[in-house]
Amino acid sequence: MRTDGKLSGSVALIRTAMIEKKITQAELADAADCHEKTIQNLLAGRPVRDQTLFDVCMVLGLDFARVKAAWGGAVRDAPGAAATAGRAAPVYMGAYTRAGVDHYIGSYLTLRPAFSNPDEILAYRTDITWDEEWPSLLFQESERPDKPFLHRGRLYIPASSMYIHLVSLTKGAMRMVMVSQLDPSGVMRGLITTLHKHKAILVPVSAPIVYIKQAEFSALRLGEIAAGDAAFARYRQFIEEITGQGYAKLIALST
Repeated sequence: MRTDGKLSGSVALIRTAMIEKKITQAELADAADCHEKTIQNLLAGRPVRDQTLFDVCMVLGLDFARVKAAWGGAVRDAPGAAATAGRAAPVYMGAYTRAGVDHYIGSYLTLRPAFSNPDEILAYRTDITWDEEWPSLLFQESERPDKPFLHRGRLYIPASSMYIHLVSLTKGAMRMVMVSQLDPSGVMRGLITTLHKHKAILVPVSAPIVYIKQAEFSALRLGEIAAGDAAFARYRQFIEEITGQGYAKLIALST
């Protein structure tokens, strides 16, 4: 185990965040989709994958770049882009290479109507990264007020379609987001289909959703955005463009 200041500082950040969020090692492992032994190794300062450290930071709400920088050489860095550019995602995911989808990597402001109150907008962050061990794009949600429902999954990108799929699968439960490919302005628009808790039961629900690529989040309004909020009108315009400009259709029987 390394005992230099950098390592102890980064471990301290993670331990403090765990205490503040009242999350156990087992709960952190489950939320970060890794084995509890991996979390034990991380907290002991042993080498872990870059992706594991990223996932832990997303769960705990920590700045990945800051924690990784403080971690020093304890992270097992992924191979360079030159070594991995030729590796492709599985055929059933679209057989895409990192070089072909590199422009998707980044952070996105995510907007959709709030399921419990359609008059409000839910705004949160989605990060898309490349997974070296299982070559494919990986997404992780964060900064949502309903933290138990944060999703993490993979991107399916058909070669012959203008739309891509963000799919999360947990213990047989599937959620799918279908959005247009990233346009030059850094926006993806489409629909989300998932389950929503309505009173005592879970019911299927579908709604417009938009992803807007961002370099900085400090000035953005996140959470449940009500009509009186200064950000509401701008966020609503993004959502209304989805059906208004023909990116998706919500079909109902005509009367």
